Amino acid sequence: MHHMTIPFRELKLAPPDASGGVSMSFEGYGAVFNNVDAYGDIIEPGAFAQFLSDVTAGKQEWPSMLLQHGGWGMTAEDMTPIGVWTELAEDGKGLKVAGKLADTPRGREVHSLLKMTPRPALDGLSIGYIPKEWEPRSKPEDSRRRIKRIDLIEISPVTFPANGKARVGSVKSLAELGTLSEIEDHLREAGGFSRSEAKGLIARIKATLQPREADDMARLAAQVQRNISIIKGA
Repeated sequence: MHHMTIPFRELKLAPPDASGGVSMSFEGYGAVFNNVDAYGDIIEPGAFAQFLSDVTAGKQEWPSMLLQHGGWGMTAEDMTPIGVWTELAEDGKGLKVAGKLADTPRGREVHSLLKMTPRPALDGLSIGYIPKEWEPRSKPEDSRRRIKRIDLIEISPVTFPANGKARVGSVKSLAELGTLSEIEDHLREAGGFSRSEAKGLIARIKATLQPREADDMARLAAQVQRNISIIKGA
């Protein structure tokens, strides 16, 4: 799974409802077209069209609304959604999204952070997605890939924008590694982690995920990929 993060430059919070109560709804952009992200990728207009059509037809699940991509993903709270997305649509700018936060302690906390002044304390949206079709660069000066079709997995309010230096690599490259020691080596070489940092990360994830089969290794890889920006991005 890959991530793309953009600022909440056009975040809009809904006004109070008819009864005067607080609305927990908001909207913004989950992705902007023709913008080079921290991975060197560009998402082209129309990249979400098939996915959105499949969602409407019931062939695809709606993306989840997590906080910080589910953090470490080691507890039920980490992976418990903080709300639901109510609208997904492409326009001339990008993927426009609208959502409603849950009336729970975490949902109310996120809502408070979004509406803080003089600026929101949470100022980014990040999509977790699987690129399905893309065009690789043909010249050195081109972007790494032009992504033509995407399946969304989740969309998260996040604190930190994507950090290229913190990126370890794609889930595919990690999933192809056969052992935890190889993943540890990759963290050190590609992610700039010290030996102790790499061992600590693997140990924390291993405590709740024992990679015994190929699918488990892919899950471990996704877990590492999802949390690298949180660990090293501050």
